[in-house]
Amino acid sequence: MTETEILLNNIDKVKSFVAAVSKFDTDMDLVSGRYTIDAKSIMGIFSMDLSKPIVLKIYEDGDGAAEILKALKEYIV
Repeated sequence: MTETEILLNNIDKVKSFVAAVSKFDTDMDLVSGRYTIDAKSIMGIFSMDLSKPIVLKIYEDGDGAAEILKALKEYIV
């Protein structure tokens, strides 16, 4: 598993983030405090506090995770 912090502080970022992660078959979650939601769920993301960074958990290691992180570089803080 790979973890990184991301920032989705506006509607356009959320929409483009969901479009980007949906291209991958890998399971991914977003964690904020005690809440964990599917990173591919736009409604779930909008239920979170988006004013601060959120932890992205990618359930893959190695080259697969590196490819995902490269695709999501604009959201990583």
